Parts: sequence; C-alpha cells; structure tokens
Amino acid sequence: MSTAPYGVRLLVGAAATAIEETLRLPRTILTYPMTVASQIAQLAMKVQQDVAELVNKGDETLENLFPPKDEQPEWATFDEDLPDNDTPAAPVDGVRLTEGRFALYSDGPVETKARSNGSAPTATAEVPPIVEDLDYPALTLAQLRARLTSLKLADLEALLTYENLTKARAPFQTLLSNRITRATAK
Repeated sequence: MSTAPYGVRLLVGAAATAIEETLRLPRTILTYPMTVASQIAQLAMKVQQDVAELVNKGDETLENLFPPKDEQPEWATFDEDLPDNDTPAAPVDGVRLTEGRFALYSDGPVETKARSNGSAPTATAEVPPIVEDLDYPALTLAQLRARLTSLKLADLEALLTYENLTKARAPFQTLLSNRITRATAK
C-alpha cells in the first residue's frame, strides 16, 4: 500500500463522496421537500421558544422592578374568604328555595297550593293519586320522561295541573303538555 500525499487523498475522498451522492440522488431527491419543510418548521418552533423565553425574562424583570399589588376587587368573594361559621341558607317557613337550574333536581317537600289568576296561593289543593304512585315530587325530568309512555291521558293532565299548582317548572310543564298533545292526537 503506497502512501499518497495528504492533499491527493483528500481530493480522491471528496471525488468518491461526490460520485456516491450523485448515484444516490434519484432516491433521495424525493425526500428533500419534506426534509426542507421539517427543517423550516423546526427553525420556526425554535424562534417561538426563544421569543417566549425573552418574554418570560421580561415578565420576571418587570415583576422585580414593579411588584404586583395583591388586591382583590370588593365584589369578588371566594369560599376561603367566608367565615367558618357560615352555613347554607335555611328553608324559610319550611319552603325550600330552589330556583333556577337546580329546581329541576330538587326533591324537597312540596307545598300544593291552588292559585287563582296567577296571584298568591289561596288554598291547599288535593294531591292526585298518580302523584303519590309515581313519587312525582322526587322525580327528575329524565325519570319522568321515561315513565310518560305508560301513563293515561287523565294521569298526564292531573300531573300537569299538579305541576302548575306547585313548583311550576317550565321543563316539566313543557314535557307534560307535549305528551298530552301527542296523546290526544292519536
């Protein structure tokens, strides 16, 4: 084995590498667009990371120069701000105050009162037997919907009247009214 000068070996090695790469070019040219795209995406993410690091460093510096005020708006109250002796509101005169979205799922005692022309309650109404059979005051909307198909028209009307005279929950009233309409249409 003869030892060629360093410069000659370098040139022969470069020429051999160029020939090999030229022969591989048809196979690798298909991957170049994806390689370039991934390198551009990598560069973009690196720039975003660098920018985010600069912003964080700026936040820390500003926080050291101008410490934040630990203020809470007067209108904001949090559970940990309340005294420990606070208890949930008790029922007023035995009536649960369930309004809004939680009224659908309330299972408290129901006062049955008849109303005249939408005014204040005037007299206690009689509870229909279907209300007691179904345990209607404890039913959720989904449970009532599941039982509607087995009820007769008279029972549906009694439930609607009972609902109107007691809690008057719109979803329950709508469900019962729609079922009555479908039952009478048959």
